[in-house]
Order: sequence, then C-alpha cells, then structure tokens
Amino acid sequence: MASLIEKQLFKSLFLFFLLVLLFSDTVFGSRKTLDQKKPCKHFSFYFHDILYDGDNVANATSAAIVSPPGLGNFKFGKFVIFDDPITMDKNYLSEPVARAQGFYFYDMKMDFNAWFCYTLVFNSTQHKGTLNIMGADLMMEPTRDLSVVGGTGDFFMARGIATFVTDIFQGAKYFRVKMDIKLYECY
Repeated sequence: MASLIEKQLFKSLFLFFLLVLLFSDTVFGSRKTLDQKKPCKHFSFYFHDILYDGDNVANATSAAIVSPPGLGNFKFGKFVIFDDPITMDKNYLSEPVARAQGFYFYDMKMDFNAWFCYTLVFNSTQHKGTLNIMGADLMMEPTRDLSVVGGTGDFFMARGIATFVTDIFQGAKYFRVKMDIKLYECY
C-alpha cells in the first residue's frame, strides 16, 4: 500500500514540475524586448500653465492650493493643481490635442525643483485615452525626463519617457514646456 502511495506522489510531483516548466517557458517566451533606440510611438506637445493670481479667473489653468510662507526662496511646499491645455505648437490659443490634469509641488528648499503627477487626457479624432506621467522636474536642468507609467484607450498600458524642455517661463504666472514623449511599450 505504501508503495502505491509513493508512486502516486511521485507521479503527482512529476506532473506538477512538468506543468511549472511548461508554464514558465510560455511566460518567458512571450516577453517583449525593449529597444531604447526605437520607440513604438513618439509625440511632441506643448504644455501651457497659467497660474491663478486673483485677477485672471477666465484664463487660469492652475491654482496653488497650499502655499506656505517663509520656507525659503524656492517655493518649497507650494502645491498646485492644474487642468492645462496641451497643444501641437507653441500657441496657447491653438486647438488642444489633450488636457494635462494633475498636480505638482515644489519639494526642494535649496533650488527650484517640482514633482509632477498628471494624466494626459486625449479626446480627439486622432487619439482617445490617457497617458499617466509622473516624476521629478529638476527645473534648472536643460532637459528633464519623467516616467510614462501607464495609459488607457489608444495608450493601453503604455510605458516610456516624457522629456521636458522649458520653452518659456514668465515668473509665477505662465510657463510653457515642450514635452517629447517616447513610448517603448505599446499594446
């Protein structure tokens, strides 16, 4: 009787390991390799932000929710929520191709630095869906890379890099950033 149980146990373990081996080969065989030199999608957009200052209700696209005084000269602790137009060119009045909806906050006391978290919401004939972008914006650097961490619709589960280049900066009232988005995982 013990011999019969041992044979059944051996057969069960053998079958289990065979299935694990077969399944792991299937999983590893279907993985994509990423070629950093060849993005599967590439876009260039302009991000326009007009901060509410008390007088520009009609034009403002963002508002400071928290702005603590006395924490240095670099806006440390300031928290801004935005709903900014994204255009194909530098003109703020151009037809938006998307909206950037999210927030940023200044997180460095010794220099200008912000952390962004937002969703690009596309609703046009060309694209439908969202791209989620987040990361540190080291403002004093000529170019900054933020992570594209996901998406929906035409950009389902997309991953890649959004490179920021400041195009114009007019104090605290207005800035325009060129976003060069390269997606390396597209489904």
